[in-house]
Amino acid sequence: MKVIFTADVKGKGKKGEIKNVNDGYARNYLLKNNLAVEATKGNVQAQKAKDAKKEQLAQEEVEEAEKLKETLSNLEVKLSAKSGDGGRLFGSITSKQIAEELKKNHDIKIDKRKIELDEPIRTLGYTDVPVKLHPEVTGSIRVHVEEK
Repeated sequence: MKVIFTADVKGKGKKGEIKNVNDGYARNYLLKNNLAVEATKGNVQAQKAKDAKKEQLAQEEVEEAEKLKETLSNLEVKLSAKSGDGGRLFGSITSKQIAEELKKNHDIKIDKRKIELDEPIRTLGYTDVPVKLHPEVTGSIRVHVEEK
């Protein structure tokens, strides 16, 4: 019997897949527990429509990330901190501070975990910081650290 899985079933199939399974298994377990529906013409059409919608949403998400990447490339985040001689900071600038500054001054909300600082900024001047906006899209922010 052909079924469309409505949930992940270990060893059998993932949500949205159409597969052939034994009739007894389908009737007595999958259909009874709402883990799958029978693959009739109508159900297959509905599943294809869901898949197309999901694909469209994923594409829109990538396009939004691209737009945000473009916006971020033209921005400069200015932060001020106390520093000693040689331009070395007392303390450091973290991804949390960069995210807060973006939210406050530019009204762009980015999660601090998406700002990929290998180590906190400890010197005055300009630094390009990579930002993971989407699994496929990575942008960068120009951070300017000046003395208080």
